[in-house]
Amino acid sequence: MLTKRIIPCLDVKDGRTVKGINFENLTDVGDAVSLGQHYAQAGADELVYLDISATAEDRATFTQLVERIADGINIPFTVGGGITTIDDAARLLDAGADKISINSAAIRTPELIDQIATRYGSQFVVVAIDARLSTADNLWHATTHGGSRETDRELFSWAREAEERGAGEILFTSMNHDGTRAGYPCDTFARLAEHLHIPIIASGGAGSAKHIAEVLTMGKADAALAASIFHYGETTIQALKQTLHEQGIAVRL
Repeated sequence: MLTKRIIPCLDVKDGRTVKGINFENLTDVGDAVSLGQHYAQAGADELVYLDISATAEDRATFTQLVERIADGINIPFTVGGGITTIDDAARLLDAGADKISINSAAIRTPELIDQIATRYGSQFVVVAIDARLSTADNLWHATTHGGSRETDRELFSWAREAEERGAGEILFTSMNHDGTRAGYPCDTFARLAEHLHIPIIASGGAGSAKHIAEVLTMGKADAALAASIFHYGETTIQALKQTLHEQGIAVRL
């Protein structure tokens, strides 16, 4: 049985880890490298670092910080934000990243998924989809630029296209739930899992071990991404995994 992964997410702005609600009202929660080391030692399976202002500010992702992260931790980590070309991906791989996450650039230039997957393999490519459920048409619309711009890309069809183009994983964040700590939209994750053959990382809404257990079971997600509950000390990775284990969910203890 494949184990479910627990992945702390570190949103980074100016080298510091920050957290907000719906990507706004950001609060500084610590040094990005030190916090990553702490989570690695605490039993995290992977880490995700997102340079949340890179695309909006039209600049390259934080290569020097990635080098420091690679030197400081011993678990896989994904880097996203501001990756617009295959050269950007190459630079981050050379700096020590295990995977790259693309979102805005993939929607703008879907062929970028094919290019990176062809050169480095699908296992290197995570396509992030920040989607918001629209009250106008009751559809999940993918957004770009940190959730600030809605597109006509619909969650399920876009995720399928990303898989067909070579994405190795889908990181789906519900913008309606991000930072609220009110739980994940498990029905949506379960439906997404039925559409895809690649792993799904669930993001947006974790407020308790119960929420994470739900998205890994009812939501059929392969991994749970969380930030607030770890950053603010509401639970530890070890305690969370023990709870999941006691509920019969396969995790690496």
